[in-house]
Amino acid sequence: MRVIGLMSGTSYDAVDAGAVDLGLDGDSLVLKPLGLVSEAYDEPLREALTAALPPASTSMAEVCRLDTRIGQTFAATAVHAVRELCDGRAELIASHGQTVYHWAEEGRVHGTLQLGQPAWIAEATGLPVAADFRSRDIAAGGQGAPLVSLVDLLWLRGRPGTPVALNIGGIANLTTPDGTAFDTGPGCALIDAAARGFSGGRLSYDVDGALAGRGTVHEPLLNRLLEEPYYALPAPKTTGKELFHLGHLRDALAGVGTLPAEDVVATLTMLTARTIADAVGAVGATEVIASGGGTRNPVLMRMLGQRLPGVALRTSDELGLPSAAKEAYAFAVLGFLTAHGLPGTEPSATGARHARVLGSITPGQDGLRLPPPAGRRPVRLVVQ
Repeated sequence: MRVIGLMSGTSYDAVDAGAVDLGLDGDSLVLKPLGLVSEAYDEPLREALTAALPPASTSMAEVCRLDTRIGQTFAATAVHAVRELCDGRAELIASHGQTVYHWAEEGRVHGTLQLGQPAWIAEATGLPVAADFRSRDIAAGGQGAPLVSLVDLLWLRGRPGTPVALNIGGIANLTTPDGTAFDTGPGCALIDAAARGFSGGRLSYDVDGALAGRGTVHEPLLNRLLEEPYYALPAPKTTGKELFHLGHLRDALAGVGTLPAEDVVATLTMLTARTIADAVGAVGATEVIASGGGTRNPVLMRMLGQRLPGVALRTSDELGLPSAAKEAYAFAVLGFLTAHGLPGTEPSATGARHARVLGSITPGQDGLRLPPPAGRRPVRLVVQ
C-alpha cells in the first residue's frame, strides 16, 4: 500500500509529507521510502497559531479558523506529495494534524487536541484520510505520546546491545527496546522560544547553533531550569509547550539577572543535551539513533555526544530512514496499521491499558474502501 504521512511538530513551522510503500511479509512490515516534501505555513497562519497556543488564551472562533486553515495547508501539501512522490498513485493519507493542546496534569493525560480538519485533505486528494491518532490511546488510559514509539520499537528490534531511538523536535522523546517510551523534556522548544524572543521575531530558531556556539553555559541558570519537577517523574510521561514555553524561561531568568542572549541559548542547549543524556544513561543505552530537527543543530549534537561517553550516537539517516522524514513516515505506518485493523500503540510505551487501533477515517471520493483486515500486528520493521 502506498501511504503518505503528514506531520507538523511542536515547532509548527511547516507540514512534512513523507511517502512510503508498505507491505506485510510474514511477521515483518516492509517499508520503502519514496521521499519527502514540505510546505511552510504562510506567515499569517503561523502568527495566528503562535498567538493561540498556551499560555495565551484564544476563542472558539479562532480555533475554528485555525482548524480550517491548517486543514487546507495539510491538504495542499498532500496534493503536492501525491503528484511529486507517488506519480498520482497514493492509496491512503495519514495525517497527524497540528497539536495545539495536550491536557496533562499530575502525570496523567486527560485529553489532546490536534487541528487540521481531515475533510479538506480527503476532498483535495480524493483519498481516505486516517487522522486523530492520539485520542484513542488516551481514552484507553495512555499518555497519547510518544506515538512513534511503536515504529521505533519495531525498527530497533534485533539490533545488538541496548539501542534507543531519540527524536529531537520541539519536545524530545526516547524509545527503548523493551517498549519503554517517554518525553525527556524540551528538545528545541525553549531554544526556539529564546531565539525568537531575543531577535524580536527575526529568528524562529537558532540557525546552525550559531547563538549557542558564541555563548557560555550559565550554571546557575542551568541548575534553576533542572529543578523543573517533570524531569523526576517516572515513565511513561509526556509533556509539551504547555509547560516548556517562553514564560517557563522567564521564570527561571528572574532568579539570575540579565544575561547575554548567547549565554541563555547556550544554557538552554545544554539543558536539552543534559536531560536527554540523563534519560539515555538511566536506561543503560549503548547506542542512540537520533532524528528530528534538533539533529541539524551541531552545537546541540556536540554537547549531547560529550555527555554520552562510550555510547554510539548516530542519526537515523545512517540506517536508511532520513531524519527529516522519519516522523512523517512513522505516521504513514500508523495509518497503514489503522487501515488494516491493527493496533498502533504499545501499552508499555504510552501506559495504556490495552493496545488499540488508532484514529478515525474520513472516506475518499469512492467511499470507504479499506483492505481486508490483517491477521496480526508485525513484530519488526524492515527498511528497504
